[in-house]
Amino acid sequence: MRVEEAKYLAKKIMMAGEIPLLVGHFGVGKTDIARDIAAETGRELIILVLSQMEPGDLIGLPARTEEKTVFLKPDWWPESDDTILFLDEINRAHRSVRNAIMQLLVDRRIHNHILPEGTWIMAAMNPPEEEYDQADLITDPAFISRFFILEVNPDVSEWLEWAEKNNVSKEVRDFIRDYPEFLFSERSLSLRTSLKPSPRSWYKLSNVLKTLTDDEKEKYGYVIAAGIVGPEAAKAFYDSFFQRVKIPSVESVLFDGKIENLEDIHAANTLVLRIVDFLSKVDVRTLERHLDDVSKNLVRLSEIMPRESFYGVLRFLVDEAQKEGEKSWIFDKILEKMLEREDMRKMVNEL
Repeated sequence: MRVEEAKYLAKKIMMAGEIPLLVGHFGVGKTDIARDIAAETGRELIILVLSQMEPGDLIGLPARTEEKTVFLKPDWWPESDDTILFLDEINRAHRSVRNAIMQLLVDRRIHNHILPEGTWIMAAMNPPEEEYDQADLITDPAFISRFFILEVNPDVSEWLEWAEKNNVSKEVRDFIRDYPEFLFSERSLSLRTSLKPSPRSWYKLSNVLKTLTDDEKEKYGYVIAAGIVGPEAAKAFYDSFFQRVKIPSVESVLFDGKIENLEDIHAANTLVLRIVDFLSKVDVRTLERHLDDVSKNLVRLSEIMPRESFYGVLRFLVDEAQKEGEKSWIFDKILEKMLEREDMRKMVNEL
């Protein structure tokens, strides 16, 4: 998203008491976003560059009293409500440092030191790519689920407007205007960890949605939701909320063959998640009763759904059929019937 959009949504997220995480390549303006929000809201900005810190820098040093050991406040600790605490370069921080800030993210405190009530927290990081020096990839879903993830990319017209206000030379501005491809190198951003919905993430999403108008929900609803519950759940939520795409029920697809147009990749992926969840919970007798219908309709689904989405169903069936579980035999039977088709055999071989 554009820098101005990221700034606007980051402010909304913090107003709701939640934590935005700006993900973007170096130089796109992540720190400037924090500075701008601080200036616009009259808040003091405290920047912690986590890659340069050790756990002791975060939790403070121990001191002995007459009866026990206590931890002193670190020198950066906010003293007033009107503060933004900016946790920069969290992906370059050592795991021990990330562990140290977990209590800050969860309880808004470290030891007995509690953040002032109105303190806002935001964070930033580069994408986890080989070109960046990273201490440890973030793969812990419990850690990453504390944030609303906002992917930031510069927009040429937006940057040119900023450049003029900030006295960037006319030669540079004219060059970027004529050759916008040289402003930055376009790359897709990925955290290499799946964002999955949870009771906590839906609660956090609710907190932010309460701060948005109906127009803002329509404009930013999907982006906000995708940053906390993942793209598939966000798409299903957004489409359901605005009644744009109705995703069929799993039973109507598997048992009755009522398969709608599933060319939309997000709708297809949402249906895949629901099918996998349904098959992993449904009892064996129900599947046995509908064995022929399920096998036939899954093959039909493969003809309508984008192939990369349907691979998710096939992978689940193959994995479950190979397990030593109560239901493995029924998944094996479903696969056996599906593999009577040559195109199905080819897809399985491609897994």
